Amino acid sequence: MGSGSARGWAHIGVIRALAKAGISVDCVAGASIGALVGATYAAGKIDTLENIILQLDWKRIAFLFDVVFPKSGLIDGKKVSDFVRSHVQEKLIEELPLPFCAVCTDLGTGCEVMLRDGDLIEAIRASISVPGIFTPVRRNGTILVDGGLVNPVPVSVARQMGADFVIAVDLSRNKVKKKRKRKSHAPSSEEGTRRRIAKESTILKALNKAVAVADAHTLSRLRQWVNSDPLPNIFEVLEASINIMEVQITAARLKTEPPDLLIQPNLGHIRFPEFHRAREAIDEGYQEAKAQIELMGKRL
Repeated sequence: MGSGSARGWAHIGVIRALAKAGISVDCVAGASIGALVGATYAAGKIDTLENIILQLDWKRIAFLFDVVFPKSGLIDGKKVSDFVRSHVQEKLIEELPLPFCAVCTDLGTGCEVMLRDGDLIEAIRASISVPGIFTPVRRNGTILVDGGLVNPVPVSVARQMGADFVIAVDLSRNKVKKKRKRKSHAPSSEEGTRRRIAKESTILKALNKAVAVADAHTLSRLRQWVNSDPLPNIFEVLEASINIMEVQITAARLKTEPPDLLIQPNLGHIRFPEFHRAREAIDEGYQEAKAQIELMGKRL
């Protein structure tokens, strides 16, 4: 199960399509959001996860983003860990009904790290630690970050786990646009400005809340920078950089390590923090998986 932030809810739709087609899964490997959904599936809690995420809105998402800057990441991730733990329950990876592996990256060496035992929530938390966004995880003397840095679609990991037939879900399709125009805001009333600010991304909302205690001058300059600068803001730069990196790495690795069945939902229009668009992502994942399964059946 590949990385892809909010697009990762598509994995649930893929799981539904596989089940409907009578395809059983013997092991699961996931990177980043793929690790979160994959672990939940391996724990037998995918129905619970789907019910929860379909209720997510901006307020609930903002609550989970515990801003801690200036540290090694903007978001601490403790609330996300607590959220997952409360629904999946604390378990060891080796105790899961299905063999599972969370893919991470050793920040010190750049090497791929495969977590197949130990605390499940810690493994998920490490695998989703997008550099610059979530603070890294320290585990056994190493600093771990997002597995998507080295293996966004861990086909090789599934094969190492013993899989003879690998089904890969790649969420990088159309993730990087050839040309993206930045919207320009015409002069507007104070009310219009307020509404615009209210529509900012989840992370920006969390940041605004975190700096609410700052002095008026600092707060004014921050909002001016976020809303008026013609250049991309820091979140757009991080998002675009991560997207470019993952698209390039994914293309290279899928070429050298092709799966037996590749599913690529078209979700490039869903941005990094838009976790409230779960229904859309799940449906696209289901439809694309269904289509690819049917094509595979015709070839066989």
